[in-house]
Amino acid sequence: MQTLVFFLFRCLAAIPLPLLHRLGTLLGNLAFYLAPSDRRRILTHLQTAGLPTDNQTVKAVLQETAKSGLELPVAFFRQPQDIETLFQHVHGWEHVQAALDAGEGLLFITPHIGSYDLAGRYLSQRLPFPLTAMYKPPKIKAFDAVMQAGRVRGKGKTAPTNIQGVKQIIQALRAGEATIILPDHVPSPEEGGGVWAKFFGRDAYTMTLAGKLAQVKGVKTLFFCGERLAGGSGFVLHIKPLQGQLNGDKAHDAQIINNNVEYWVRRFPTQYLFAYNRYKHPAGAPLPPHDTMPV
Repeated sequence: MQTLVFFLFRCLAAIPLPLLHRLGTLLGNLAFYLAPSDRRRILTHLQTAGLPTDNQTVKAVLQETAKSGLELPVAFFRQPQDIETLFQHVHGWEHVQAALDAGEGLLFITPHIGSYDLAGRYLSQRLPFPLTAMYKPPKIKAFDAVMQAGRVRGKGKTAPTNIQGVKQIIQALRAGEATIILPDHVPSPEEGGGVWAKFFGRDAYTMTLAGKLAQVKGVKTLFFCGERLAGGSGFVLHIKPLQGQLNGDKAHDAQIINNNVEYWVRRFPTQYLFAYNRYKHPAGAPLPPHDTMPV
C-alpha cells in the first residue's frame, strides 16, 4: 500500500500545473453533484460568512478544494527550487526581511486558503534556517510515510501535535527560526488548547496555541496566503503582519486570530476550505456560550 501511494503521488507531482488544475476543476464539478453533504455545508458556511451562495460559487469552492488536494504531491515531491518558480509574485516579503534583520523568530500563520502547503514550501526554501510545522499523522500509515517524506526535506521539519511538539516549536522560535501553524483546525479539548470565539458571528471552538506562540519573546507574527491563480498559471504569496493586539487572555487572543482569518477568507472566499466543519462541537469541550445553530 505504501509503495502504491508513493507511486501515485510521484505521478501526480509530475503533471504540469495547468493540467492538474483542470483535473481539479473536473473533480470539483463531480463533487457538486456526488457529495451533497459537502455541498450543503459549504452553502451554510458561505451564508454564515455573508458571502454569495449561488451554485456557481459553491461549485467554485469545490473546484478550488480539489485543486488544493492535488497540489499536495507537488508540494511533497517536486524539488524546492521548482516549487519556487511557481510563485509569480510575492507581496509583503519586507516584513519577513525586517524580522530576519532583527534576528527575530518567525511565526507564520495561514488559514486553509489557497495552496498553503506549496506556500509553506516556498517560505522554507527562501529562509536561511529551518521551518518547523506541527504535524498530526493521518490514520492511514501509508499516507503518514508519504507526508513525512514530503515535509521533512530541505529545511523542513515537523513537530507532533502534543505538549512535546509545542515545546519543540517554542525552542525553535526562541532560537530565531520559523514555524507554521494553521489556526482554523478545531482543537482537541483533551489537550486543553481551545476556547469558544466568534467566527463570522458564530461560536467556533478555536485553538489558543496561535495566540500563545505569537507572544513568545522575540517573535514576529505574520499571516500569509498562497493565492491560486487562474488557468494553472501559478501562485501569488501574500504576507501581512497580525492585525490587532494580543493581551494574553485566551478568549480575547483567539478572537483576534479569528478576526484575522476572516479578513483572509473575505479576500479569497472561493479558495477557503468551507467544506470543513469549522463549527463542530468536539467531544469533551464545554457548551458554546451563545450558539444554538445545528452543524
